Amino acid sequence: MRILLFGHNGQVARCLQEEAGDELVALGRDAADLMQEGATQKAITAHQPDMVINAAAYTAVDKAEEEQNAAAQVNANAPGEMALAAKTAGAQFIHLSSDYVFDGKSEAPYAETDAANPLNVYAQTKLAGEQAVLSANPQAIIMRTSWVFSEFGDNFVKTMLRLGAERDSLSVVADQTGGPTPARDIAKALLAIAAKKHRGAPGEGLYHYQGAPTTSWAEFADKIFDYADLSVAVAPIATAQYPTPAERPLNTHLNCGKIERDFGVAMPDWRVRLRQIIDTLSRK
Repeated sequence: MRILLFGHNGQVARCLQEEAGDELVALGRDAADLMQEGATQKAITAHQPDMVINAAAYTAVDKAEEEQNAAAQVNANAPGEMALAAKTAGAQFIHLSSDYVFDGKSEAPYAETDAANPLNVYAQTKLAGEQAVLSANPQAIIMRTSWVFSEFGDNFVKTMLRLGAERDSLSVVADQTGGPTPARDIAKALLAIAAKKHRGAPGEGLYHYQGAPTTSWAEFADKIFDYADLSVAVAPIATAQYPTPAERPLNTHLNCGKIERDFGVAMPDWRVRLRQIIDTLSRK
């Protein structure tokens, strides 16, 4: 199976390259600039893959409030173009999306059939991307995920480790809850789905995938410091005490039953991967 990946340096993209090996070709901005209309179509036509995975995204949630056009191009217009080009080339298409498409007001985990109601520009562009993908290619698969972390790039785990090495106490938001999701487990899930789709397995549309158990940012920070053997006191605070340009949803628990039912992909225990990542980072 020939896999063409959009995204090169992101967390999930880095893990996909390590997990997939030679059957995957990853395209960064130099090879396919998502800001340029037609770039992804040209790449798909040139490579003629069996599977296209889009792990590229504009992820600067607060910055997107000012750079709305850039966020819309990368998160919505380009994925729609990819989806159509993949369909035309006879390739399967998988696109990564976000838990932020929900407003976080539900008391129950969100199912794929629940109405989206994005609170910020980033989330609006991610939802627009989902709609563009499915409009162009109804057989595409969209995986919504959340709170991605890994040993690569910038993420909450690495930020907490850096701050924890400098301070003995930190204030962390405690009323936003969700599921931290290891990038490597996302990569493994994407490849498992890709392999099954390549063999003709059914399944299309929206799927949810995140780590378990659900937790808050403050509890997540506590666990990071515990595993890293850092003596840092975490002071839980409310979202209102930590204002940001972009509004965040409070509850992004995702119901992940559909992806396990259709593809046998179970929710990962993020604590297991967190230990491994902290061990890896401590050796560097």
